[in-house]
Amino acid sequence: MHHFPDAKAVVGALSPDEPVILDRPHAASRAARFFVEKFPGKSLYAVKANPSPDLLRVLWEAGVTHYDVASIAEVRLVRSILPEATLCFMHPVKTPRAIAEAYHEHGVKVFSLDCQEELEKVVTATRDDDGNDAADLALLVRLRVSSEHAELSLASKFGVDLADATGLLQSTRQVADTFGICFHVGSQAMTPFAYVQAMERVRAAIVAASVTVDVIDVGGGFPSVYPGMEPPPLEDYFGAIHNANESLPISYSSELWCEPGRALSAEYNSLIVRVERRRGTELFINDGAYGALFDAAHVGWRFPVRKVTAEGMADSASPLAEFAFYGPTCDDADYMAGPFLLPEDIGAGDFIEIGMIGAYGATMKTGFNGFGGATVVTAEDEPMASLYRGDRDIVRRDNVVSLR
Repeated sequence: MHHFPDAKAVVGALSPDEPVILDRPHAASRAARFFVEKFPGKSLYAVKANPSPDLLRVLWEAGVTHYDVASIAEVRLVRSILPEATLCFMHPVKTPRAIAEAYHEHGVKVFSLDCQEELEKVVTATRDDDGNDAADLALLVRLRVSSEHAELSLASKFGVDLADATGLLQSTRQVADTFGICFHVGSQAMTPFAYVQAMERVRAAIVAASVTVDVIDVGGGFPSVYPGMEPPPLEDYFGAIHNANESLPISYSSELWCEPGRALSAEYNSLIVRVERRRGTELFINDGAYGALFDAAHVGWRFPVRKVTAEGMADSASPLAEFAFYGPTCDDADYMAGPFLLPEDIGAGDFIEIGMIGAYGATMKTGFNGFGGATVVTAEDEPMASLYRGDRDIVRRDNVVSLR
């Protein structure tokens, strides 16, 4: 893989016709070390956010030893790259064959579920050839919680309702060597209170079921930073989660888990695109809704952007204007409303760096309409935004956090 000091050098050396993905391993390593050192428990990387083999190796070398896998394909991938990693099959709905292969061939012991049917499926698929039940299963029941404080909801598809949880918790406890409760507050949770609120629901479930709990898994949702989405420091999230966990009626030796995906991978990638045409305030670029900018098109995600030339970044004194993007395909849906702030004189032939696409961006590219090719290089400079490098201007007053 080619190494460049920054996006300017990429444009100067390649003047690329197709999009270029910039990997920043140092940024992902820094994020991983942050979670490993500061989260008051165990961090499981949510592989779906970005399953890049290079990224998986970076996270492992930085101390991440547990991985949240959501499919048998992810199980196979991570096991082939990281043979010593602990894999946790956290998708609540799995096929019997996937469960059996994961357990018997890849050594997966951790499974999540949210209904009696799935529990029975896991128990059956993990039996040995003599029909004996597995004695080493770690089973986590996913509880449905609110996503009201997240930018993207994950509250409707999975999770047992609190009113229906008692029987499932009790029956799962009976067959699990290690028993836990997990939840997901939604993607890009913008306040630590989202986790406190969810853990109050966990408390109610434990009390109603009168079960001993070995693991509390607070799931994902840990945010990154984007235009218009400036979250509090992650330390505030960790502190709130720790305090809430300490007050739960759980085993004295219980473990606290989390499943960061976006927070570990967002800063790993950025994207260089070229403007092929300008029409008023609309820029036709060579990547889009069927590529790395899926979220920008389909959920209105605003990524940081900047014009890049071989001589450097755009003059900071240049007036900025609001633009929308069209991607390269023939589909009207290949549209990203933004608005994206760029120099008002930008036009065809200019290059744009789009930051923070490491989470759900680089991994979403398709070959629709014959587009989708991209060169991948390594960049040594800093990502366009970061929660981890210590340069955010954070003000604390009476336990209230704000950003200048």
